[in-house]
Amino acid sequence: MRNLTEIRKELDEATERRAALWEALSEGFDAEQSAEAARLSKRIEELWVEARIARAHARYGPSDEIITRARAHDRLDREARRWREAA
Repeated sequence: MRNLTEIRKELDEATERRAALWEALSEGFDAEQSAEAARLSKRIEELWVEARIARAHARYGPSDEIITRARAHDRLDREARRWREAA
């Protein structure tokens, strides 16, 4: 997994390139530039998803650890409920 700095760098570069393409397209239609702008838009969306995952990973840890903690918490809740009902 890449770190957030690397992702942000690529995101900034892609956004700048797309803005330049949009500016060029405002002067007249070019199918090749239009296709590249569409590809960049898709890549930018992918990078935002990757950035959100990297931030969550940095803040909360790997997803398998989160799931393990959640399952342990659920087991403790069920056990506590059984003890309360038995009392």
